[in-house]
Amino acid sequence: MNCYQAKTGELAKHWFVIDAKGLVVGRLAAQIAPILMGKHRPTYTPHIDTGDYVIVTNVDKVVFTGQKWRQKTYQRYSGYPGGQKEEAAWKLFERRPERILELAVQRMMPKSKMGRHMFDKLKLYVGPDHPHVSQQPIVLEPFSGRPIAAGATLVAPPKVKTPRPAAKAAAPGHLAAAEHPAETPLESEPRTAESVTESAAESAES
Repeated sequence: MNCYQAKTGELAKHWFVIDAKGLVVGRLAAQIAPILMGKHRPTYTPHIDTGDYVIVTNVDKVVFTGQKWRQKTYQRYSGYPGGQKEEAAWKLFERRPERILELAVQRMMPKSKMGRHMFDKLKLYVGPDHPHVSQQPIVLEPFSGRPIAAGATLVAPPKVKTPRPAAKAAAPGHLAAAEHPAETPLESEPRTAESVTESAAESAES
């Protein structure tokens, strides 16, 4: 039994758009991360980026449950002594509204070069508009979870024209042999006991 393994550039990328108005940050991030990694496809391959693009609008209207706006904090470190800073969720949201959902999705992605490549397919925008209309994104209902498996569209491989081999001129001897093939002698029929006795009787009479 063969297990299918996707190849680089074999799967077509799809675009999905999600309206984040009134959605919980953690639950929305748990739906976006598998799409970026390609786990919604039946052709998911761990070492190949099989994910799709995700556009999220109205990221400035996401919500937290409970008292997380004041209780949850985000830390960042500049790399210099004394450069570690801590910021509450509501202050970070006022400064950079898209950073809340961006960090939630980023922490669910693989911590590798492949994970950073997958994360680049996430497009976050404040407000209901986005500049990716030409990609014809598919509207994804956030409550329905992940998109259907129809996203696994295979790209037709390019057709490479191979030159036809030139016909080789046959030698005169080979040509004569081809025109007059050697006749193969017919195989002799197997001799039985009756045929042996008949031939012996005929020789005795003569």
